[in-house]
Amino acid sequence: MPADVPLEEQRRSMTAGARDGASHVWERTSRAWDAYFAVVWVTALVVTLTTADHDDAQRLVAAGLLALLMPWYLVFGRPQLARREADERQTRIYVVGAVVLYVPPAAMVADIKLAVFALLPQCFMLLRMRAALLVATLVTVVPVVTWVVWRGPPVRTVVFVFLSAATALAFSAVFGRWIMRVIDQSRERAELIAELEARREELARLSAAHGALAERERMSREIHDTLAQGFTSLLMLVQAVEGELDRDPDGARRHLGMMAQTARQNLAEARALVAGGAPAELDGSSLPDALRRLAERHAPPARVTVTGGGRPLAPALELVALRACQEALANAAKHAGAGAGVSVDLDRTDDELRLRVHDTGRGFDTAAPPAGFGLRGLRARAAEVGGRAEVHSAPGRGTTVSVTLPIPPPRPEEGLR
Repeated sequence: MPADVPLEEQRRSMTAGARDGASHVWERTSRAWDAYFAVVWVTALVVTLTTADHDDAQRLVAAGLLALLMPWYLVFGRPQLARREADERQTRIYVVGAVVLYVPPAAMVADIKLAVFALLPQCFMLLRMRAALLVATLVTVVPVVTWVVWRGPPVRTVVFVFLSAATALAFSAVFGRWIMRVIDQSRERAELIAELEARREELARLSAAHGALAERERMSREIHDTLAQGFTSLLMLVQAVEGELDRDPDGARRHLGMMAQTARQNLAEARALVAGGAPAELDGSSLPDALRRLAERHAPPARVTVTGGGRPLAPALELVALRACQEALANAAKHAGAGAGVSVDLDRTDDELRLRVHDTGRGFDTAAPPAGFGLRGLRARAAEVGGRAEVHSAPGRGTTVSVTLPIPPPRPEEGLR
């Protein structure tokens, strides 16, 4: 903000962005300014009444005019200083009236010039910089020139008085500009704080929205890899039972048992999702055992090979490997074709966990993969733990789903065990 903007407007702009109910520093210090002005005016009034350099009539007239400055300030000046939106017309009325009430007595009695230390701060609080400097020059120089012309004091006194007036004017100009720069910096900082608060609120909102989106995506993957796959298996078993009721009752009963087992598994998975706990397959079980149970429920049962070993895996890695195997087996059941063989290979080293699910079915063109959420969700799961998922297939050559997950090094406290 330029220095030519009045202090009142700067103060108003600083408080415009403040929170509701918060008071500005200028409002909190208005009583201190009132006390300062009162002390200056009362001191000037007392000195005027007790000086012996002038006759009683001059002292009384000068003191009377000076005394009028106090109610004039209370009625017109203080409301403009206290208001956030000062009335420019009222401000000019007050400043002109204060100059009229101050200059004549200051020209009559030299000691009244003490009152200038109350008027100069008000000039810079209420007026623009140029107007403030103009009024400050007027109230500083005019009384001195008038007093010198009227009284005709010695040259030495004239020099001293003019030097004093010049010093007061220079001090007021420097101090006024410094105050305005301080207020300008305070305004900029207030705007910066308001902007930072707005950005922080926007960041919090975006973070919450991103978190909600990530949670929805996570739940979509969980539902797709558990409940949706279970319901798909139920539908396939229902179709098998419908074809076996008349010609193969034993096969129908076997498939009904598988339906009941799948339904119970789905119910357990639903409860685990609601509770936010470990998947039902991994609850109290190892990853190889969970993969074997999944393979046994596949029709025909898949072959499982487990190699390698070591310390227990992080639950996040086990979950990704389990869901990847579920997705690959479900896709094999839906797309590989009847009679296709399926193998599951789990290999672990100190640095990696590798899962490979291969079927000997009809395969597909990887340039035009089947529509759906499964493969995309599988890759997203692997990427979340720093791994990768790849699908290799070709028409008539089966399909291979490979998932490679990095195993983080053990923490120091784990190594000490």
